[in-house]
Amino acid sequence: MTTPDDGASFLDAEMSRFLAQFEAEVRPLEELQERVQAVRGRGEAADGLVRAEVLASGALAGLRIDPRAMRLGADALAEAVLAAASEATADLTTQMAGMMTDGLTPFAEEARRLNED
Repeated sequence: MTTPDDGASFLDAEMSRFLAQFEAEVRPLEELQERVQAVRGRGEAADGLVRAEVLASGALAGLRIDPRAMRLGADALAEAVLAAASEATADLTTQMAGMMTDGLTPFAEEARRLNED
């Protein structure tokens, strides 16, 4: 004779197995998110006299202006700062695109396979 708990223990074991599998499959996405949040784009202008660094959010995280850059004049220095920030943003975009491609390709392949089945 079966007891009311017989089905519950089976369901608990199945649910635990399902959750463990889900956590294992989600972990690479969590790691990707951590890497994306840590990435920084870097750029320079005026022969390296101006260097900029941007965060994944797009915010300017750092700006280094070599004292020799002051000889450029205000307008040229402003242009160099913008150029360094733009290069840093482009670097960030390139890095993030690579991370996304590498990080999401396995999931896209799995989705494609499931869709074909």
